Amino acid sequence: MDISLPLDQLRSSCRYAAFLIDPHVLQERLVLSGNCSLFSKKRYRNVFSQIRASLSEHGFIKPRPMMKPSKREENLCEETISKVNQIGDPGSGISAQIEKLVFHKRYHEALDFFELLECEGDCQLDSSTYDSLITACIGLRSIRGVKRVHNHMVSSGLLLDQYLWNRVLSMHVKCKMMLDARSIFDDMPERNSISWNTMVGGLVDLGDYLEAFRLFFMMWEENSTADPRIFATMIRASSGLEVISLGQQLHCCALKMGEGDNRFISCALIDMYSKCGSIEDAQFVFDNMLEKTTVGWNTIIAGYALHGYSEEALCLYYEMRDAGVKMDHFTFSIIIRVCTRLASLEHAKQAHAGLVRHGFGLDIVANTALVDFYIKWGRIEDARNVFEGMPQKNVISWNALIGGYGNHGRGIEAVELFERMVHEGMMPNHVTFLAVLSACRYSGLSDYGWEIFESMSRDYKVKPRAMHYACMIELLGREGLLDEAFALIRDAPFRPTINMWAALLTACRVHKNFELGKFAAEKLYGMEPEKLSNYVMLLNIYNSSGKQDEAAAVVQTLKRKGLRIKPACTWIEIKKQPHVFLSGDKCHVQTKEIYEKVDELMLEISKYGYVTGGKTLLPDVDEQEQKSPHYHSEKLAISFGLISTSSSTSLQLVQSHRICNNCHNAIKLIAMITKREIVIRDASRFHRFKNGTCSCGDYW
Repeated sequence: MDISLPLDQLRSSCRYAAFLIDPHVLQERLVLSGNCSLFSKKRYRNVFSQIRASLSEHGFIKPRPMMKPSKREENLCEETISKVNQIGDPGSGISAQIEKLVFHKRYHEALDFFELLECEGDCQLDSSTYDSLITACIGLRSIRGVKRVHNHMVSSGLLLDQYLWNRVLSMHVKCKMMLDARSIFDDMPERNSISWNTMVGGLVDLGDYLEAFRLFFMMWEENSTADPRIFATMIRASSGLEVISLGQQLHCCALKMGEGDNRFISCALIDMYSKCGSIEDAQFVFDNMLEKTTVGWNTIIAGYALHGYSEEALCLYYEMRDAGVKMDHFTFSIIIRVCTRLASLEHAKQAHAGLVRHGFGLDIVANTALVDFYIKWGRIEDARNVFEGMPQKNVISWNALIGGYGNHGRGIEAVELFERMVHEGMMPNHVTFLAVLSACRYSGLSDYGWEIFESMSRDYKVKPRAMHYACMIELLGREGLLDEAFALIRDAPFRPTINMWAALLTACRVHKNFELGKFAAEKLYGMEPEKLSNYVMLLNIYNSSGKQDEAAAVVQTLKRKGLRIKPACTWIEIKKQPHVFLSGDKCHVQTKEIYEKVDELMLEISKYGYVTGGKTLLPDVDEQEQKSPHYHSEKLAISFGLISTSSSTSLQLVQSHRICNNCHNAIKLIAMITKREIVIRDASRFHRFKNGTCSCGDYW
């Protein structure tokens, strides 16, 4: 019986293994490892001799004290004793009960019954009962159960056949007991392909790719023929190491063995070539698949999305749909994330409808991706509706919505959601705190921010990181407390990061503190000397503070390095079609109408005090754009949106750079006079313009 898992299931097991281990199991695993991490960077040199050593022989593991049985266990004991007395043979009666309970996936109760057998002392079990107990241990990921069952098998003197040897090995591997698993593997009198697949697959799932290759080469020396699935596993190891040459050699071996058409190998190759940067080779493998499975389609679509080819990924999704291939929740999760990158609302709505239509409307992964999409596209109410409709929520779901409220300037609601999350028993992690602290900084909620920041280590045992400090620095800077913000950077328990200095620089830009801003900009310049935006920031702050010589030196550095600012662009989607605009752009087919609309809007908002131009500190725009602020890309895109949609339609735009002060002021007035809601996602954050105000509070 082949117990190795298909590639997609192995990948899923690897991806979600972290969520299947509770703290008690993790503690036991650390005891087994004998150090702080089972897979630390410092590898043992002689792996085989150390793995064979029994920890129990050295006294590292002692018997766990027996716990007092619960009321439920006492009732089970009484019920079982009554049944086995009727049968007459306690061992056979309890064995039958164990197998029946495992068949119905009542694993806890099955292990409770096994404990009764242990109390009997000399009860003999047959192979089928041990097989059921192994299934229970795997289902519960119970390290304690694994030890008990295995010790009972050894003490009973049971002679294991090949099938049961593989089952015992699989039990240890799936419960992440890799040291014991390796000892069992070495002691096996005979190994078949399932044995090798199980051991090697366990190492790959846990990220020990080098050891997996060592074991694979041992297998190859013993027997030059290999099961196709172990090739798929080793191709995954090549992907994990990001060494394409290893994957290519395995690809050649698979072809020579006549396994080039194997779907598991093909899917693994697509994934490997994608992650190693060769999307062309991935496409070649996909095109030559005789049977293009759901996993194959998902893998090639994810590969294109990984490399930023979002349009190509979307086209492949529609090809998959037209080919009649069955889609799963991973398909829709990938496409929703692609739509997030493309800012394509209509395509995402279709994916949402397909998700529900195919029966995945309650899937936690896909729905979390939907929440993330609607938030990033400015549809915060739609995101909340999806969130509230989820029957189960994980910490990622909570983090997405909390962060969304924060990004849209709705800090109070973000804090309330955080409090609700804690009240409902969901433990926040460092990402949760980043989301809620970002909400506080965006909305200027200083008191809430400091209270939550101080509670991190005190109440939740989460050590603040540099990203959390950056939030507090910006929170201080928003209130104009620049000296306090600088002191927080200076007194941080680690070296200040780029984000921390950038937060201080933002505060200096808003409050026009040129000296401190120059200091922060120079720090950023020193930490990222090849990043163009740092030169732009430093250049503009020198110009603003009258340091012409220093500004000229920065210009010369830019020329010497051949760096040039990319022009800002803004895109808007109308009737599923994206429209991209550059500053002063005259390539659109409706250029005349667009420019007439811009002129009309500028004339109208000038009546409310708007003045074109003005000095801007640290803009993310080049010199050409500064000369033509009247026709910046944002204004062109908004004008096109206004003439292309009904008066009740809100506009959603994406800007490649940070929006400049001039456009920010203009759009607030445009939203007021047109009575439209305009949402712009720029390189800094979301801006929701409505009734003459912006959700950022003029701080970005």
